[in-house]
Amino acid sequence: MKTPQTMKPATAAKKLGVYLEATPAEFQAGAVSRDELNALQADPPEWLRDLRRNGPHPRPVVAAKLGVSIGGLARGGVTEALTTEQIEALKADNPDWLRRERDTQADVRREASRLKADKTG
Repeated sequence: MKTPQTMKPATAAKKLGVYLEATPAEFQAGAVSRDELNALQADPPEWLRDLRRNGPHPRPVVAAKLGVSIGGLARGGVTEALTTEQIEALKADNPDWLRRERDTQADVRREASRLKADKTG
């Protein structure tokens, strides 16, 4: 009989797009099988839906919601996981660092598009 492939809780949390420290203790304590991960993705339990909706969110998710890079978050002094409410407050305040980093991201995306067009054209 084949042993099911398992992953560390940190890896599973990353794949689910959630902040590990905010997951239930039983999730953090054990290995997660590929089947368990697929089940969580297919039919997320209430705790997972709440985390995805309200946070706290891991930095890659925070960066994506703010439209900046992870490095941009660090330059802006954001090193912690943020809740959806905190992210919305940041968007509303729109501090200088956030405007700068969003402009930088827009430039990066434009350049990537230009390079892609050059390759295909």
